[in-house]
Amino acid sequence: MTVTADPSVGVADHANGAEVEPSFPSAASTAAVGSAPGTLVRLVADSGTRFVLAVFTNLRGKPCAKLVPASAVDQLEAGELGFAGYAADAIGQQPRDPDLLVVPDPRSFTSLDFIKPGLALVHCDPWVSGEPWRFAPRVILGRMLADAARDGLELKVGAEVEYFLVRKNADGSLRTADPKDDESHPCYDARGVTRMYEHLAGVSDAMNVLGWANYANDHEDGNGQFEQNFAYDEAMVTADRVMTLRYIISMLAEQRDMIATFMPKPFSDRTGSGMHLHMSLWRDGDPVFPAAEEDPYGLGLSPTAYSFIAGVLAHASGMHSVLCPTINSYKRIGARTTASGATWSPTDATYGGNDRTHYLRVPDGNRVELRGGDGSANPYLAVAVQLAAGLDGVRRDLDPGPPATVTDATHSLPPTLLHAVEEMRRDEVVRAALDIGGDGVAEYYADLKREEFISWHNTVTQWEIDEYLTAL
Repeated sequence: MTVTADPSVGVADHANGAEVEPSFPSAASTAAVGSAPGTLVRLVADSGTRFVLAVFTNLRGKPCAKLVPASAVDQLEAGELGFAGYAADAIGQQPRDPDLLVVPDPRSFTSLDFIKPGLALVHCDPWVSGEPWRFAPRVILGRMLADAARDGLELKVGAEVEYFLVRKNADGSLRTADPKDDESHPCYDARGVTRMYEHLAGVSDAMNVLGWANYANDHEDGNGQFEQNFAYDEAMVTADRVMTLRYIISMLAEQRDMIATFMPKPFSDRTGSGMHLHMSLWRDGDPVFPAAEEDPYGLGLSPTAYSFIAGVLAHASGMHSVLCPTINSYKRIGARTTASGATWSPTDATYGGNDRTHYLRVPDGNRVELRGGDGSANPYLAVAVQLAAGLDGVRRDLDPGPPATVTDATHSLPPTLLHAVEEMRRDEVVRAALDIGGDGVAEYYADLKREEFISWHNTVTQWEIDEYLTAL
């Protein structure tokens, strides 16, 4: 359940060996992000790639793609590959709107030979009418990172990706993929890891071939639940890797007749899946979170780090619909108990030291761990809003006060998605983070999530039939 804290780990080359300078595209150009013409074409040729998945992510976190043959990659690189945005869903378009033209970022080029020989993937930024599309999550994060850079700050992030391996029964219900995984306390169980060795080793090998530095693979707290860790990196790199890893895990599981799900709470009686984010700010290549001389609260952190924490806590409720963006998210957060005896899901915005019951945990003086997000979170949006919240704390020199015990908590998080949406509507900092490319994105996202809640609320469930059918 940990992410490496070694501050000496540098920004790994996102193109697996290609020398590509990172940048974000200007509004005047649709050339590939941070690359000379032909960079993606060269990567495809050098790797022997036959087809490239040109991927962008919508606001729900769905990866959308077209399969591009190597012979047409020059057109992809030139920004000529179009998508009907409305059909992709949750990307701010109507049927009448012009195409999304995707601009690939060659730094994210990833060979997927271990899934299909000759297959590769590249993450893309959607553009419309010559401008980066403001409703695209990757564009939102890119602009938020640029905003931090104006203060001379860079965000690095480590992500914990948790998931369940399941199969479906004939009636549509779920069962654990490993029928022998039935321990009451299965976390770290050596036998459970060994029985899933082929799958876990396949994912680990893939991460290491790609240069992500996988350093641990473990059985988590729920039956059928696993986590696989990789080294932290620059924020956009990590967000891309979360999306790519979800795809890799899903495809490799499918090859073994399993379903990998990042659904927060697929089983009522088991621990849910989180996506914890380990964050650190850097300036001119040096970390700014470790305490130099002044450490007001004894956690090994600098005043800047405490202000960052204060900002995240102040906007915890406003961020909640982004960090926990589904109906199912609140079944995980609101769980009163699980088979193992713990939920690992904070319900209050508190911070403290090496204590996993807090919303913000401080494992050491190099980083803070945001434990409030779950497996359904869109990594681009999740990183963007927590960066905006933390920067607000730094810019206003906020003070979080001394670390609190969870029993002293006074700031409860929203109990449902509908409550979380209303909190987001009231939070100007979170709204501004989503609207950083232009007005309307935050409101559009809030409407999407409100409709999701209403759609679920209007569905009659088996629980209601059991509870009310003959009660009156």
